[in-house]
Amino acid sequence: MFAADDMRTDKLYGHIKPRKRRGEFLAFLRYVRSMHPQDKRLAIILDNFSPHLTTKTDTRVGDYAAAQHRARLCPVQRELAVPDRAAVHLPAPLRTDGTDRASHREQGPAIRRYIAWRNRNPHDRALCRLVDRAKVA
Repeated sequence: MFAADDMRTDKLYGHIKPRKRRGEFLAFLRYVRSMHPQDKRLAIILDNFSPHLTTKTDTRVGDYAAAQHRARLCPVQRELAVPDRAAVHLPAPLRTDGTDRASHREQGPAIRRYIAWRNRNPHDRALCRLVDRAKVA
């Protein structure tokens, strides 16, 4: 799953893909860019997941951001223990690790339903407590 937390609107976005490679990440970046006016600059904070990083052999992600897309890629230093802002919004039963669902195929619809509910109910008390607790950890 690729996920983005729009901190301005307090919305969570996610794409569930069978593979998480640079091409799929680039498609997700295009999706995120399409939701914002082109004149607005985006800062995209990246964890250390390998498709996020540009390399000498494949610079598509960096080239996309450097073009006229007004996106700045901000990788987190490996030494910092910064929680993934999008991941803290997913309660433990929906994460792919430690779930009782039989497959990722079962997991996907549950995650999509949760994201839709979460975006409709951003001020739900139980949700706010869950997110606050996860941000501290």
